[in-house]
Amino acid sequence: MCPSCDDFARTVMLLGALTLYAERCDADPVFADLVGGALAASLPEPPAGLIPPDCDPGEGPEYPTEG
Repeated sequence: MCPSCDDFARTVMLLGALTLYAERCDADPVFADLVGGALAASLPEPPAGLIPPDCDPGEGPEYPTEG
């Protein structure tokens, strides 16, 4: 696996583990929010080929808070 792929996979796994932690009844919500934001901001570019080239992130369903 390329170094960029390793970083991306490791960060996504950490976000998943943080999600499991945040669902616990004894979780610290402030910690989960801060670390989750930092992890999300540190996500590297996805490895080539992971997202189809014709994918437009602006397209999709309209959410209740939009429009």
